[in-house]
Amino acid sequence: MPPHPFHTTDWATVEKTLHTGETGEAAWQTLIFGDIRIRKVEYSAGYLADHWCSKGHVILCLEGEMRTELQDGRVFTLKAGMTYQVGDNAEAHRSSTENGCKLFIVAQTLFSKKYFCDYWNFL
Repeated sequence: MPPHPFHTTDWATVEKTLHTGETGEAAWQTLIFGDIRIRKVEYSAGYLADHWCSKGHVILCLEGEMRTELQDGRVFTLKAGMTYQVGDNAEAHRSSTENGCKLFIVAQTLFSKKYFCDYWNFL
Protein backbone atom coordinates (compact mmCIF):
# COMPACT_ATOMS: atom_id res chain seq x y z
CA MET A 1 0.00 0.00 0.00
CA PRO A 2 1.44 3.38 -0.91
CA PRO A 3 2.31 5.78 1.91
CA HIS A 4 -0.42 8.25 2.79
CA PRO A 5 -1.52 10.01 5.97
CA PHE A 6 -4.02 8.52 8.40
CA HIS A 7 -7.53 9.05 7.07
CA THR A 8 -11.06 8.33 8.28
CA THR A 9 -14.06 8.22 5.95
CA ASP A 10 -17.66 9.14 6.56
CA TRP A 11 -19.18 7.17 3.68
CA ALA A 12 -22.40 9.20 3.96
CA THR A 13 -20.44 12.14 2.48
CA VAL A 14 -18.90 10.26 -0.47
CA GLU A 15 -20.68 10.90 -3.77
CA LYS A 16 -22.40 7.94 -5.46
CA THR A 17 -21.98 7.20 -9.15
CA LEU A 18 -24.36 4.84 -10.95
CA HIS A 19 -23.15 2.06 -13.25
CA THR A 20 -25.65 0.11 -15.32
CA GLY A 21 -25.31 -3.67 -15.47
CA GLU A 22 -26.72 -6.07 -18.03
CA THR A 23 -29.67 -5.87 -15.65
CA GLY A 24 -29.99 -3.62 -12.61
CA GLU A 25 -27.43 -1.08 -11.49
CA ALA A 26 -24.51 -0.59 -9.14
CA ALA A 27 -24.06 2.53 -6.99
CA TRP A 28 -20.35 3.13 -6.32
CA GLN A 29 -18.77 5.34 -3.68
CA THR A 30 -15.07 5.53 -4.51
CA LEU A 31 -11.89 6.74 -2.82
CA ILE A 32 -8.40 6.50 -4.32
CA PHE A 33 -5.21 6.55 -2.28
CA GLY A 34 -2.22 6.38 -4.61
CA ASP A 35 -2.68 3.13 -6.54
CA ILE A 36 -5.31 1.69 -4.18
CA ARG A 37 -9.02 2.07 -5.00
CA ILE A 38 -11.53 1.56 -2.18
CA ARG A 39 -15.23 1.32 -2.99
CA LYS A 40 -18.46 0.85 -1.15
CA VAL A 41 -20.83 -0.64 -3.73
CA GLU A 42 -24.54 -1.37 -3.62
CA TYR A 43 -26.04 -3.67 -6.25
CA SER A 44 -29.76 -3.32 -6.90
CA ALA A 45 -32.04 -6.35 -6.82
CA GLY A 46 -31.66 -8.29 -10.07
CA TYR A 47 -28.19 -6.88 -10.84
CA LEU A 48 -26.02 -8.78 -13.33
CA ALA A 49 -22.63 -7.35 -14.37
CA ASP A 50 -22.40 -6.41 -18.04
CA HIS A 51 -18.86 -7.78 -18.43
CA TRP A 52 -16.40 -10.45 -17.32
CA CYS A 53 -13.85 -8.86 -14.99
CA SER A 54 -10.21 -9.97 -14.87
CA LYS A 55 -9.16 -7.36 -12.29
CA GLY A 56 -8.08 -8.52 -8.84
CA HIS A 57 -10.15 -7.56 -5.79
CA VAL A 58 -10.69 -8.19 -2.13
CA ILE A 59 -14.46 -8.04 -1.55
CA LEU A 60 -16.28 -8.04 1.78
CA CYS A 61 -20.04 -8.58 1.63
CA LEU A 62 -21.62 -6.18 4.12
CA GLU A 63 -25.30 -7.01 3.51
CA GLY A 64 -27.30 -9.42 1.37
CA GLU A 65 -25.87 -12.06 -0.96
CA MET A 66 -23.77 -11.82 -4.10
CA ARG A 67 -23.32 -14.63 -6.61
CA THR A 68 -19.97 -14.74 -8.41
CA GLU A 69 -19.66 -16.82 -11.55
CA LEU A 70 -16.20 -17.71 -12.87
CA GLN A 71 -15.68 -18.03 -16.61
CA ASP A 72 -14.91 -21.74 -16.14
CA GLY A 73 -18.47 -22.28 -14.85
CA ARG A 74 -17.88 -22.43 -11.10
CA VAL A 75 -20.26 -20.36 -8.98
CA PHE A 76 -19.72 -18.98 -5.46
CA THR A 77 -22.16 -17.24 -3.11
CA LEU A 78 -20.86 -14.53 -0.84
CA LYS A 79 -23.06 -13.82 2.20
CA ALA A 80 -22.83 -10.97 4.71
CA GLY A 81 -19.55 -11.25 6.63
CA MET A 82 -17.77 -13.29 3.92
CA THR A 83 -14.92 -12.21 1.63
CA TYR A 84 -13.37 -13.35 -1.58
CA GLN A 85 -9.93 -12.59 -2.93
CA VAL A 86 -8.73 -12.94 -6.52
CA GLY A 87 -5.60 -11.64 -8.23
CA ASP A 88 -5.26 -9.67 -11.44
CA ASN A 89 -5.69 -11.86 -14.54
CA ALA A 90 -6.18 -14.94 -12.34
CA GLU A 91 -9.78 -15.96 -13.02
CA ALA A 92 -12.33 -13.90 -14.93
CA HIS A 93 -15.52 -13.41 -12.93
CA ARG A 94 -18.84 -11.58 -12.97
CA SER A 95 -21.26 -10.78 -10.21
CA SER A 96 -25.00 -10.88 -9.77
CA THR A 97 -27.52 -10.66 -6.97
CA GLU A 98 -31.15 -11.64 -6.73
CA ASN A 99 -32.22 -9.35 -3.88
CA GLY A 100 -29.45 -6.74 -3.81
CA CYS A 101 -26.30 -6.48 -1.70
CA LYS A 102 -23.76 -4.06 -0.24
CA LEU A 103 -20.04 -4.64 -0.69
CA PHE A 104 -16.72 -3.14 0.40
CA ILE A 105 -14.07 -3.59 -2.31
CA VAL A 106 -10.32 -2.93 -2.29
CA ALA A 107 -8.25 -3.19 -5.47
CA GLN A 108 -5.24 -1.75 -7.21
CA THR A 109 -6.21 1.08 -9.56
CA LEU A 110 -5.86 0.85 -13.30
CA PHE A 111 -3.41 3.75 -13.01
CA SER A 112 -0.75 1.94 -10.99
CA LYS A 113 2.64 1.33 -12.56
CA LYS A 114 2.59 -2.30 -11.38
CA TYR A 115 -0.79 -2.90 -13.03
CA PHE A 116 0.41 -1.54 -16.38
CA CYS A 117 3.65 -3.58 -16.17
CA ASP A 118 1.65 -6.74 -15.33
CA TYR A 119 -0.85 -5.96 -18.09
CA TRP A 120 1.77 -5.49 -20.82
CA ASN A 121 3.67 -8.60 -19.66
CA PHE A 122 0.37 -10.53 -19.78
CA LEU A 123 -0.17 -9.57 -23.44
